[in-house]
Formats: sequence, structure tokens, C-alpha cells
Amino acid sequence: MVIGAAPPPRLDKALARDVPEAEALSRTRLARLIAEGAVTRGGAPVTDAKAAAAEGDAFEIRVPEAAEVAIAPEAIPLDIRYEDADLCVVMKPAGMVVHPAPGNPSGTLVNALLAHFGADLSGVGGERRPGIVHRIDKDTSGLLVVAKSDRAHHGLAEQFAAHDVERRYLALCHGVPEVGDPRLRGTRGVDVESGGVIRIATGIGRHRTDRQRQTVQFESGRRAVTRARVVETFGTPPALALVECRLETGRTHQIRVHMAHAGHGLVGDAVYGGRRVKARALRPEAAEAVSSFPRQALHAASLGFVHPGTGEMLRFEADLPADMATLITILRTDGRETHSTGA
Repeated sequence: MVIGAAPPPRLDKALARDVPEAEALSRTRLARLIAEGAVTRGGAPVTDAKAAAAEGDAFEIRVPEAAEVAIAPEAIPLDIRYEDADLCVVMKPAGMVVHPAPGNPSGTLVNALLAHFGADLSGVGGERRPGIVHRIDKDTSGLLVVAKSDRAHHGLAEQFAAHDVERRYLALCHGVPEVGDPRLRGTRGVDVESGGVIRIATGIGRHRTDRQRQTVQFESGRRAVTRARVVETFGTPPALALVECRLETGRTHQIRVHMAHAGHGLVGDAVYGGRRVKARALRPEAAEAVSSFPRQALHAASLGFVHPGTGEMLRFEADLPADMATLITILRTDGRETHSTGA
């Protein structure tokens, strides 16, 4: 490849700008190839990513075959909603971890995907593995998009970084986050937008003493923005709400942390908690179904993005899983008042 006019001052940036788009080599991947001696100029390796590149310089980039990874493929059933040569959209069930980690070395979504893809996986970042560009908590259900190629991984990662991906979740929370609630309006980081939408904007970072938890922060942490809207309420007086949450950013535990910060923790969330249902609001059977729900009642219901290969806008919807659907049915048939505000 040949460097074009007015190149950036660093070699990795110049290569990232001018490498053929079809090669789908990100700047991070190019920097790694430079360090490995896979980029040459006049037959001599250039191993400094900060080296200067001039207009007209010719470079050869040798991209090795994707290496096998140590993660073992496992024949675990998958609910595939879409798949082509570049990417796959899968419905992850509650209880499944996305990626192997200490404490969860097997039985993960990645283990299952490696078995499903088999040889139909060109590799990501030099390894024959699925490209995970976003994650869902173990006990959250819903849609995930996974890259099968460097091109898809790079393109999807850019969309997530630019907050261009549509992500809509459904959550069942304690209480009703009403836009007119003075307490809610007085909560730092909470604003009200048109259409009954509540905007929660804070920083989110690790808890100082409990490293498994995230916490709202205002002077530090990573920027996090969630928009929530009540879809339906349950109980008399209303004690629970089905809420639609849309993510502008995607931080760890973001919806769970933000809803708890707003005073409306999710049903079944053992980490960030939710208050108990008022005894008079629901029949005992319904109240028991709520209190015994075994996970956070959170579901990634829709996902939309631009296909990085074709430029086509893709959108996917996933109905509520059986456990959440059953709980909501119980609440709707509780014999007490429910109110729907529309989906």
C-alpha cells in the first residue's frame, strides 16, 4: 500500500487512514502488526508505531493467519436470530456468562459460539475467536451482536463508541418513576424530557470497597446516560412498573445502577436491591412471585445497527423470556388495577 497526501504524523495513524477498507484493519490491530515486525518499508521492518510516514511511502503489511485460541468450543444450543459471513445476532438466555473468566471458565456464550461457527470464522484481532463488542450481565437476557471478522469487529466497535447503536431494554422495577415526582426531580443527575422520558446522566465506576459492584459517581467514573419511560404499572396503589430503558452509553451494570440511583431498583436484583412490595398493593400470590423472582428482571429487547459490510440498517426484536413474561402475566391477573401507558 502507498501513503496518500498529507498523512498523519504517526505511522499507525497513516496506515489506518490509507489501508484498503476491505482489509478492515483497525489502528489497534495495525499497531500490533507494526510491533510484531509485520510492516515493512523497502523490505526492512518498521517496528515503531510513532515513526513518520511520508506521502508516497510504500509499505507491505503481512497479516498472519488467525491463530487458534485456548478457549474450548462447546456444543451448547444457541438461539441465533441472524447470521452471515461477518456477524451474528444471538438471543442470550439469563444465567449464561458471555465470556470465559475466573469462576466461569466454560459454558459461556463464547464457548458455544466457537462450536457453532466452526471453520466459518475468519478471526478477530489475529485470533480465531468471536468479536465481543458489547456484553449483557449473566442474569440479564436479550440480544447481542457478535463479530465474525475483523471488518465487522472494527465497524461495530466504532458504532458502539459513537453511541450509534439502538439498544432498548425492558425492566420491572419497584415503585413507579413518575416524571412529576418531586423526589425524583430532585435527585442529582436526573432530568425530565418530553414524552414522559426520564434521563439519568452520571458517571459510573467501581465501588471503593466492593469491587464486584458499580456505583454512581459525579466527580469521576465513566460517563453514563440512560433514558427510561414507564410502559405499564401494577398494583393498587401502583407498586411496580414495567419500564423501557434506552442506552446512550453502555457501562457495566448501567441500567441497574441508574434505576437504583433513581430510587427504583429492579425486581430480583440481589446486588443493587429493590424495596419490598407494599403488602396491600398486591395479592399475596403476586407479592410472593415478585419477592421470589430469581434474577434481575431485565431484558435486552431490541437492537439496531448498521451492517459494517453492507451499510444496511438492521433491527432485531426479542420477546420477553418466559420467566419475565410469566411474572407480568401474574401481575396483570392479580385482580387489582394495572395501567398501561403504551409500548
